[in-house]
Amino acid sequence: MSKLRCDISVSADGFVAGPNQSDENPLGEGGERLHDWVVPLAAWRDAHAKQGGEVNASSQIVDEARAGVGAALMGRNMFGPPAGGAWGDEQWKGWWGDDPPYHYDVFVITHHPRGPVEMGGGTTFHFVTDGIEVALERAREAAGGQDVMVWGGAEVINQYLAAGLLDELELHVVPVLLGAGARLFDNVGATEIQLEQIRAVEAPGVTHIKYRVSASRESG
Repeated sequence: MSKLRCDISVSADGFVAGPNQSDENPLGEGGERLHDWVVPLAAWRDAHAKQGGEVNASSQIVDEARAGVGAALMGRNMFGPPAGGAWGDEQWKGWWGDDPPYHYDVFVITHHPRGPVEMGGGTTFHFVTDGIEVALERAREAAGGQDVMVWGGAEVINQYLAAGLLDELELHVVPVLLGAGARLFDNVGATEIQLEQIRAVEAPGVTHIKYRVSASRESG
């Protein structure tokens, strides 16, 4: 069976986004600093249809994160907009413009029904109102034997951790303190979850730590 993986930047005090997220500041106050290590990389720029960029120890990490992924999951808060609620006229299509950097099916976990949104480059957003396990089933079917990636945000990652469904977790630990915001590992039943470190890689402005995840509780 394909793996359920997660790959996310996190502050030294455990936040994946800062406080007071808004349309103008989707990662919250200070949250953009969590991605200062990746934005200059050629690997990141290529995925976002940009030229040039740097190559360093993080480049292979980014390439490996993208490899072997056939579908993805994300929470409504990551897809946006920050106000949440019903979709209204359904004009909102995410933060990424007409050609999002995914290029596969992305399943957005939400309480509000909406039809699929087809974007450029092969990305289609599907909106799932039946919970995280149904979303994972649909993503695995769409992935066709490849892995499924949980891109965020913290709430949906924590839900998959708490349910014992996540197989691998790679944290890109950035030496900043945000003090508040969206915190990883909140209410996940920490005593039930075991993390086995697979590797640690130091790179400019970040340390990459990859874990194999196991949980003693039954899924669901």
